[in-house]
Amino acid sequence: MKSVLLATAVSLLPISAFAGDAWTLDPSHSQIVFTYDHLGYSTGTGMFSGFEGTIDWDAEDPAASSVSVSFPVMSMLTGWEARFEHFMSPDFFDASDDEMVTFESTSIEVTGEDTALITGDLTLNDVTKEVVLDAKLNQQMDHPMEGKPWAGFDATTTLVRSDYNLGAFAPYVSDEVDVSISVEAMKAD
Repeated sequence: MKSVLLATAVSLLPISAFAGDAWTLDPSHSQIVFTYDHLGYSTGTGMFSGFEGTIDWDAEDPAASSVSVSFPVMSMLTGWEARFEHFMSPDFFDASDDEMVTFESTSIEVTGEDTALITGDLTLNDVTKEVVLDAKLNQQMDHPMEGKPWAGFDATTTLVRSDYNLGAFAPYVSDEVDVSISVEAMKAD
């Protein structure tokens, strides 16, 4: 569910900035954070970080641009080992070391000067569903330390756990999960 958010960022860049170039996500500055209600008592939080992805930007036809991201389910961070183990149990993911989360964009709708909706297929827990990311370009310029074109994006979406066969303990643990993505991308060499 997390990889979906990464794709959002791509659609927001000014067309002239991409002119047919490939862009690569910066794994050291890209993360997906998810939150959920736990029995009405607290807001649980988890994160995926350190993942990679690509953006292929078509300046002539932004609708033909694409985003692709994948990462292992086992890379989830929860801040507590027992919670991580529970999330990986048969109650939720029942994940193996090689199980991946993937997002492949299918369309981009520019909604403003620095905003867009990115639609794509999210595959999570062996289920593929269409999701829409509400994305915003934060900044695009030459990176002050790297000396090459760089861009940063934020995106949000809400996923329904039970859509991905992850609905254990709903409604006590909320079926809806809010997802926030923040990524940086660099022009590929």
